[in-house]
Amino acid sequence: MVRVLAAEGDPVTAGQPLVVLEAMKMEHTVAAPVDGTVAELRVAQGDQVETGQVLVVVA
Repeated sequence: MVRVLAAEGDPVTAGQPLVVLEAMKMEHTVAAPVDGTVAELRVAQGDQVETGQVLVVVA
């Protein structure tokens, strides 16, 4: 995990960047799929993530 751009409780809008991952020396931004609030943030900066892992829950 390169950067975490949101915190639990933050209001977010669809398309808003939430986290930035690095894979194969490229950065990939994960954005909010819908308007809502960050209910759970399951990663921190520097964490290694696995394929299919839930990173952020937007409710």
